[in-house]
Amino acid sequence: MSETPLVRVRGLSVEYRSRSGAVPALREVDLLLEPGDLLGVVGESGSGKSTLSNALRRLLPRSCRVTSGSVEIGGVDVAGLDPSGLRALRRDVLGFIPQDPIGSLDPTLRIGRQLRLALRPLGRPGDREALAGLLRGVRIREPERVLRLYPHEISGGMAQRVAIALAMAREPRVLIADEPTAALDAQVREEVLDLMVRLIAGSGAALVWVSHDLRAVRRWCTRVMVMREGEVVEAGPTEDVFGRPAHPYTRRLLEALAMTPAGGERENA
Repeated sequence: MSETPLVRVRGLSVEYRSRSGAVPALREVDLLLEPGDLLGVVGESGSGKSTLSNALRRLLPRSCRVTSGSVEIGGVDVAGLDPSGLRALRRDVLGFIPQDPIGSLDPTLRIGRQLRLALRPLGRPGDREALAGLLRGVRIREPERVLRLYPHEISGGMAQRVAIALAMAREPRVLIADEPTAALDAQVREEVLDLMVRLIAGSGAALVWVSHDLRAVRRWCTRVMVMREGEVVEAGPTEDVFGRPAHPYTRRLLEALAMTPAGGERENA
C-alpha cells in the first residue's frame, strides 16, 4: 500500500437537517482507496451510498452537514479547499459518471462541442479527429456522425458511453459512478460495465461504483463495501465478503439475491 492513498475517509459522519430535526446519513465511515482498486458500494435505498459519493466530491446538498471526520483525496483535505482548489480537484483528479446520462449532457450543445469544452481546460487537442478518437475509445461506431448529434438524438446506452468518454477524457485518478447503468437494458448494461471497468483498469485509476446490482459488483469489483443506515457493516475483498459474509445484513442481501432472477439496478440510492 502506498504512503498516501488516493482516497482516505476517516470517521465521516453526516446528517440531514429538516424542520423535524437532524437525521444521520453517514455514521463514522472509513475508507481507503488505492490505485487500481475497483470498489463496489452496495446496500438498500437510504443506506448512505449516494451520500458518501457526494461527500467524496464535496457536493453534499445544503440540507447536509458534516458533523465529524474528514475526506482526503490524494492527501488533500477536501473540506479545506477554496473554490479554485475544488474546481482543480474535480477537473484534474475526480471523474464522475451519473445515473442519468441524457440528463447529464447539455441538451443545447452537440456531442462534439461538449467533448471539446471538456478538453479545453486540459490543453488537450480538440480537433475533430481527436474527438472522434475519444468516441472510438468507448466503442461508438460512426464517431464522426455522433459528434454532430444532440443528446436527444442518441440512445441511452450511447449517451452513457459519451458520459464515460467525457469523464475519462480528463484522465481522472478516481472515478465515481453512481448507479451508472440503472436506466439501461441488460445487454447494454453489460457492455457499458465492461467498457467502464476495462478503461479504469487500463488507466491505473481507482473506481467507486455505487450500485444495487450485487451480481454485477461481484463480477467486476475487486473490493466491496456494504452499507446499512449510514454505517459500513462489512468491507473487504469481494470474494471474501460475498463468499463468506460475516454480517447478518450482508447475508440477507445475498439470500434475497439468490431468490431473484438476474436483473439489474432498479432503485435510486
